[in-house]
Amino acid sequence: MSVHVIVGAGPVGTATATLLADRGDRVRVITRRGTGPDRPGVERIAADASDAAALAEACAGATALYNCANPPYNRWPIDWPPLAAAFLHAARTSGAVLITTGNLYVYGPPTGPMTEQHPLRPAGTKAGVRARMWEEALAAHEAGDLRTAEIRSSDYLGAGTQTLFSVGVMPKVLAGKRAAAPADPDAPHTWTYAGDVARMLVAVAGDEHAWGRAWHTPSPEPASLRDLATLAARLSGAPSPRLSALPRTLLWLAGLGDPIVREMRETQYQFRKPFIMDSTAAARHFGIEPTPIEVGLKEMIAAPRVTVAR
Repeated sequence: MSVHVIVGAGPVGTATATLLADRGDRVRVITRRGTGPDRPGVERIAADASDAAALAEACAGATALYNCANPPYNRWPIDWPPLAAAFLHAARTSGAVLITTGNLYVYGPPTGPMTEQHPLRPAGTKAGVRARMWEEALAAHEAGDLRTAEIRSSDYLGAGTQTLFSVGVMPKVLAGKRAAAPADPDAPHTWTYAGDVARMLVAVAGDEHAWGRAWHTPSPEPASLRDLATLAARLSGAPSPRLSALPRTLLWLAGLGDPIVREMRETQYQFRKPFIMDSTAAARHFGIEPTPIEVGLKEMIAAPRVTVAR
């Protein structure tokens, strides 16, 4: 029976822990408050994962270490560096393969579909932090100090996910209200089911031939915000959605008093133009079929509703 350590109990960390426990592995989930799936096979540990010694101790005897952490959006430059250093230390000392949940920020504004071979051209502070994390981990892998891989995905769908659509658009659509988003509502965009990210994390951890590189999570064909809103309305019985584009100036002004909104300024390119991820390589190598968009939307619709102001 293998031991797997997961840092983070959000949608991806929880799905990964559940997947591993279901197949009979021992799982240790680390969060600051000791949260995570309450089920047989899962040990929940309250610890600060940026404490390198504590994380290394938790990884003793582990086969794999999964980075499913997600610091507050506006604290990435502060919180990620010590976390990343702790992950590298734990992987080195324990021998566990380090599998990191990544994103597409590292590529910068795309000029076409993004593949794993695209050069890293981060645009902005947050993207630069994530790019450096991968470059340092890959350098350690190539030096023989540890073993690692990164799983990159686009914006998530599924219960508990936090995205521009799930937070800013869907609640108003379900309530029959007009939704305004800082985006082109008709720009095609790749969406990734959180459960498929978990499947990729586990698959890559168990395949030594997949280490030392990044992989894209198999995802459905791109869909615009309007496409998602229309489908969500149909699935929930809500009226046809009314969407409009929020001007950049209004987003800038909103960011003056909200640090989270302020951080969205540097990633506007992801929603103002086509943002498409090519996941052909992973789909072929691992035989993973992406979960249909409808499944993720149904989970989100069934989740507790967010109150929408009038």
